[in-house]
Amino acid sequence: MGKVSLEGIEFHAYHGAYPEENVLGNRFTLDLELETDFKDAMLKDNLKSTVDYTRIYKLIKERMDVKVKLLEHLGHLIIDDILKVYPDVKKIKITLKKHHPSLGGLVKFSAIQIQYPEDYA
Repeated sequence: MGKVSLEGIEFHAYHGAYPEENVLGNRFTLDLELETDFKDAMLKDNLKSTVDYTRIYKLIKERMDVKVKLLEHLGHLIIDDILKVYPDVKKIKITLKKHHPSLGGLVKFSAIQIQYPEDYA
């Protein structure tokens, strides 16, 4: 079992519960860590034996392009998308941050963290 990480993935997207967030958008940062068996990839240098980082990025980007209200829901959808393509992944941990959320004061980030399968039990 091994870990794969993509850290500091950034997007401009239009997620939020308030109308102005759907018009102006905001900057989001996502960190992803997943556990999968990539022993064959280690030994044989074969991309088909592990998760494809480019494919993972594209899955996340496609999901970020679809507006939702809550970070919690968005995180769940990203995990679901990854599991549909890579059902053998054993664990996924994502941290999703919205930069300078509109909360009525200066806040650097609002953030959620979801872990699969722990948060799904």
